[in-house]
Amino acid sequence: MIAGIICWVLLSPALWPQQRPAGFDRPTQTPPPPSPHATKGVIYEDITGSSGLNRFRHTAGDPGKPYLPEITGSGVALFDYDRDGWLDIYLVNALSRAAENGQTAAPAAALFRNNRDGKFTDVTRKAGMGNHRWGNGVCAGDFDNDGWEDLYVTNLGRNRLYRNNGDGTFTDLAERAGVAVDTWSTGCAFGDYDRDGLLDLYVAGYVDFDWKHPPPAGESSAVPEAGASILATQGPTMGAAYDPAAPFCTFLGLRVACGPRGLKGAPDFLFRNNGDGRFTNVTQRAGVVDGKGYYGFSVAWVDLDDDGWLDIVVANDSVPNYVYHNRKDGTFEELGMLAGLATNANGREQAYMGMAVGDYDHDGRADFFFTTFSDDSYTLARNNGNLDFTEVTEAAGLGSVTLPFLGWGAEFLDYDNDGWLDILAANGHTYPQIDRVGTSTSYRQRTLLFRNLQNGRFVDVSGSLGAGLTRPKSSRGAAVGDLFNNGSLDIVLNNLDDSPALLGNRGGGRAGHWIALKLAGDPALKTPRDATGTVVFCTAAGFRQRGEVASGRGYLSQSDRRVHFGLGSATQVERLEIRWPNGSRETVTLPGVDRFFEIVQGRGVVR
Repeated sequence: MIAGIICWVLLSPALWPQQRPAGFDRPTQTPPPPSPHATKGVIYEDITGSSGLNRFRHTAGDPGKPYLPEITGSGVALFDYDRDGWLDIYLVNALSRAAENGQTAAPAAALFRNNRDGKFTDVTRKAGMGNHRWGNGVCAGDFDNDGWEDLYVTNLGRNRLYRNNGDGTFTDLAERAGVAVDTWSTGCAFGDYDRDGLLDLYVAGYVDFDWKHPPPAGESSAVPEAGASILATQGPTMGAAYDPAAPFCTFLGLRVACGPRGLKGAPDFLFRNNGDGRFTNVTQRAGVVDGKGYYGFSVAWVDLDDDGWLDIVVANDSVPNYVYHNRKDGTFEELGMLAGLATNANGREQAYMGMAVGDYDHDGRADFFFTTFSDDSYTLARNNGNLDFTEVTEAAGLGSVTLPFLGWGAEFLDYDNDGWLDILAANGHTYPQIDRVGTSTSYRQRTLLFRNLQNGRFVDVSGSLGAGLTRPKSSRGAAVGDLFNNGSLDIVLNNLDDSPALLGNRGGGRAGHWIALKLAGDPALKTPRDATGTVVFCTAAGFRQRGEVASGRGYLSQSDRRVHFGLGSATQVERLEIRWPNGSRETVTLPGVDRFFEIVQGRGVVR
């Protein structure tokens, strides 16, 4: 959300931007025509209502979004909290302004248990996971190696560490564990950076925001205030920066929420797991202090150079990204600019929101996809090896098509099981007032799904995949996973001030063969029990794919931690190689395809 050059202009109400003219089409809302590149027989069906997920509604402040916390939305987690082999859904919620002021009860986050019949049951109260704070992000990891997945939830205010008690309930141990960060936290992720077999935790900070002393407010509704003075913008802009000398902030002549530019950033944190249920703040010792006060959103632990040690990438809003390379001695070196991931190919910082990690070109290395602000293309960065990345957005066909969109959730997924990773982007503008301006963008936006053409290029096929994708929404968090254990990757979107969207993949499990792997590490061998950080290479049909067991990533969300590989027409896996987080390697033989396998370190397939 970068602000351009601004000047003072006094406008009468008659000069405010008007509603768009009748018949004016915006590509962010108008479904594209069916694509000849879409896989036949695969669609995404909106099953939110029939699944029971429509009982949840996200709430974030005033509908006019006069303040920044009301804009950024919340995430969603897909994880198996009860170990029945079926993914459950946790939806993070924010607060209403009345609840923030203590005038009404706080809206709750929601945990939905998978009934295994296409429906979900709200078990939030029993589980004790309502949060009842201004919720932002969520990530999963078994931090105590007891075999049950735990959740970390970030808030504007104190964060929570929900320990899974193994009986359907959770206990918030954030205070006792030393990870109850009391700022505005956003993205989070677990990862074992020191290879001691214990999951450590990285938490990104966004803005130092105080409700008692906020920056100037934007409009409280989409209707302009009579006689208001506004700032008119000259030149390209990607958001509303705060100027202490100005009475309020504007975007394209609209009075909107200030930030993040001009506001003080909130700090990032790295917590080392002590192994006794507590964590130690090692941010300064490890060399990952956010000294520049950047605005962090998404976090990924990933082995960028395949040296067997996890590195950290932080997607920052309106400023360069951080890339922390693991020095293998408990410290990190920031190499964002040198690696080519800090900015775009022109050396220009972008408003990075969501971050997807995956090997889209089958070279065995982890590539990156970032969502950004409107009037700026999303970014695809190819990993060349040796900590060197090249932006290939235009060459991949992702440039001009993404320009009018404003993206949040981002994921690589193989929606049709052809063995090549496709790209999901969940979208929605920051300012409700944008619909009064005659631009190509809009407040509610359709979801994008780009199919991998297997030649380095992608094409938008969302127009062929059903109304669930193309229906305009104000989406934020997005998570991907096989909710119904049928080999198809489903999508869950947490939509701002709305019900979520559960988009069931119909036909993906039949379009191509597949395998899905649940991995378990051995803590005695200094591998986390939930295998976070494990890299898997699957060779089938003549090419080699890379998958990972990962925490966090996306945008404030947690996708299925099982490793899914589409196999296309292949009816067998030629080779499965596992690189465990402790550095050991293992080759496993799979007895078939189109099924789930459970693999335990050192024991191979156990189920």
